[in-house]
Amino acid sequence: MSVIVELALFPTDKGSSVSPYVARAVRIVRDSGLPFQLGAMGTCIEGEWDAVMAVVTRCFKALAADSGRVYLTLKADYRKGPAGRLEEKVRSVEAKLDRETL
Repeated sequence: MSVIVELALFPTDKGSSVSPYVARAVRIVRDSGLPFQLGAMGTCIEGEWDAVMAVVTRCFKALAADSGRVYLTLKADYRKGPAGRLEEKVRSVEAKLDRETL
């Protein structure tokens, strides 16, 4: 069983450039050891529910520690079955792009 979440969070009270804060959260994700993909509008993380949610909580607390307001969005796809869906979902779509015209 695994969940893939897409997490986006940033402080809203730190000016127009919040990349240092985003990097702080991504470092927490990276250091967790869970598979992840950094994107322009969010970071996808895969793992067991409790492990992923613990990382989400750590990211939130790291930003909330010195921010008066934190914006956070979270999308989740839970599915029974093996892990490894994070990369497989992308490969599946890319394979179809290579052989089909829509």
